[in-house]
Amino acid sequence: MAPSSLSFTFESDFAELDRLPEVINAIISHFTVNEDFEAILMLAVSEGVTNAIKHGNKFDRNKKAYMHCEITENRTLIIKIEDEGSGFNPDTIPDPLAEENLLKPSGRGVYLMNQAANVSYNDKGNILILTLDISKSPL
Repeated sequence: MAPSSLSFTFESDFAELDRLPEVINAIISHFTVNEDFEAILMLAVSEGVTNAIKHGNKFDRNKKAYMHCEITENRTLIIKIEDEGSGFNPDTIPDPLAEENLLKPSGRGVYLMNQAANVSYNDKGNILILTLDISKSPL
């Protein structure tokens, strides 16, 4: 019987993002996810891993980011991305749709993840939890 979860470890280097297409393919294959979810998964996971490497671990090569994926009986995919940083308060993130932020070159990652999945964090703010109902078409 195949394991009911998948786990991945990422070094704190943006070069690790090159692995994401194969990671997303592994998730789709392992959990028999409809390929319509591929773009949604790529968006949410790439933003989450990027934030863990950049903001959480601050590119510290001694720290890693960890991703754990599991599926519930009702076909809910849960992806946890953890960094080894000090955490953050998601309520302090500026609104990317506010007029003063519209032309900024960054600051949209959490917003985009919220458009793709149900997003939550642990109390410390160093574990991102992405929840997707994969029993229905995303379109």
